[in-house]
Amino acid sequence: MNTQPNNPLHGITLEKIVIQLYEHYGWKELAQILRLNCFANNPTVKSSLTFLRRTPWARKKVEDLYLLTFNND
Repeated sequence: MNTQPNNPLHGITLEKIVIQLYEHYGWKELAQILRLNCFANNPTVKSSLTFLRRTPWARKKVEDLYLLTFNND
């Protein structure tokens, strides 16, 4: 198996990231923190994933927030 020791997100799906951030912050606070419409206008996990998979800069913002929130290294 190919390991990525320097990648803290290795093995974590984007769906898991979005769900954990939603459960921790809620849609309203996520929209305020990240300033992304996918969290502000009729947010769902499915619609957010669609947007984030097509928009690399937005995905990076979400991944960075996830690392800041849950990475306790």
